[in-house]
Amino acid sequence: MKKPSSFVTAALLAALTATAIGASLPATAQDTDAASDPAPRAMRLFERFDTNGDGQITEEEIAAGQQARFEAADANGDGNLSAEELVARAEAQRAERIADRAERMVERLDSNDDGLLSAEEMAAAGEGRRGGSMFDRLDADDDGILTEDEVAEVAERHRGGPGRQGGDHGPRGWWGRN
Repeated sequence: MKKPSSFVTAALLAALTATAIGASLPATAQDTDAASDPAPRAMRLFERFDTNGDGQITEEEIAAGQQARFEAADANGDGNLSAEELVARAEAQRAERIADRAERMVERLDSNDDGLLSAEEMAAAGEGRRGGSMFDRLDADDDGILTEDEVAEVAERHRGGPGRQGGDHGPRGWWGRN
């Protein structure tokens, strides 16, 4: 069996990394497990490319996956992608990710198993996340008041500024998203 080229290996690693980083919903809807551990998302990507399920990805499987995604995006079947088709594909992918996260959120937070989230269940989830409510996390000096500086500090950390590891993760590849 032919070994994948260094280029294919690098491309796959880049795709896995870009997909694992992914955009997230606001903190109240973010799946904290997925946000802290990119491995499940990377494995879903691996499984998507490993079309024959043998635990290995070949150049042919990557090419076939890319072709299938191209054909799915080519709504009019002309063999070319217009800006409108690219936007439609991106919007469909975004809607799928949001629906998936919302379903996981309901599964995780629905304490009475009715398939719905009440205000009480949402509040309880907010209190249990990362050491307290959103307000408590923003109120750095615990004085019961949020200042512009406290909010700016959190915003700076979120953007990858001083005090946050990771920083700017760069552009995400169109083909690497699920």
